[in-house]
Amino acid sequence: MPPTSSRSSANGGSGSMSTVVADTATGWHVLRISSYSATKALLGNGKFIKSSTFNVGGHTWHIKFFPAGYDAKSVGCISVFLYLDEIAGQNNVVNGRLKFSLLDRQGKTDSAYSQGYGNLWGFRPVPSLGWGYDQFIKTNWLWKESKHFKNDCFSIRCDVMVMLGLRTETVVPSSDLHQDLGELLSSRQGADVTFDVNGDLFTAHRNILGARSSVFKVELFGVMKEKTGVPVVIRDMEARVFKALLHFIYTDSLPGMDVGEENEIVMAQHLLVAADRYDLKRLKLISENKLCSRFTKRTAITTLVLAEQHGCRGLKEACFAYLSSLGSLKAVMDTDGYDHLRRSCQA
Repeated sequence: MPPTSSRSSANGGSGSMSTVVADTATGWHVLRISSYSATKALLGNGKFIKSSTFNVGGHTWHIKFFPAGYDAKSVGCISVFLYLDEIAGQNNVVNGRLKFSLLDRQGKTDSAYSQGYGNLWGFRPVPSLGWGYDQFIKTNWLWKESKHFKNDCFSIRCDVMVMLGLRTETVVPSSDLHQDLGELLSSRQGADVTFDVNGDLFTAHRNILGARSSVFKVELFGVMKEKTGVPVVIRDMEARVFKALLHFIYTDSLPGMDVGEENEIVMAQHLLVAADRYDLKRLKLISENKLCSRFTKRTAITTLVLAEQHGCRGLKEACFAYLSSLGSLKAVMDTDGYDHLRRSCQA
């Protein structure tokens, strides 16, 4: 028995998925009734007139229109039925759905006067076997409805959906590349570069860092290319920020950080600076968007300074909007961020 991977074991084994798909074909036919009064008088109850034939799903169909009702139970109503044309030598069942709708003067179906699409019917090429509605519309109602009935004329549309068959599709799973690269970072297997961040050491892979960051590419394959085995010292960055930066580079996502709202804002500020430093545009935008929706009196000024220093125009505008909403300059001046802003301006 072949061994399972650690990931498969952790998730309870490997799995796959497939989907059953019903293939269908749809089409429609409009039957226009001109001189309805004469048609009704000439045919009477139980009499019908056929539409011209039409094709949907590789089959030929027609509509039977009963202007004075299909039988004694449908006197005073219009009846409509859909039939599958008889084909010599064939008696297969064609499964399908139908819907009859009254059209308004613009030729649009009126959902208030539509029936169908609820049941799946089995059609056979037998002249006496059709499906439809014996009490589709009451005839006395037509005379009062000018939206659909004008000059003794109106139109009915028949929509047909034919079931062509069933098939099974294999569902392609979503990419797990980010998981593989995340495990590669965690395992340190094949790592060929070490970083020293305030005494904390982090190992990584030059090729991945260079592929994701143009700054790392220049540094690791340029001036530092020959310094293999010598830790790269990272200054002016906290170890937890660099760790999150590496996680994003490998997985294109940020690790979960249960640090409280204000600390999360501070972390987003640090990541904004780190992303700009290493030319990680997506991480910079993610950090900027987080900061745009999270301001406090203690962090707003600091965020404004960062927005100015790192060219984040949208974040800068959001900061000004938040500070304006406070309505008190004193509330802003009493914060540590204001002192930082004043020192930055003096510098």
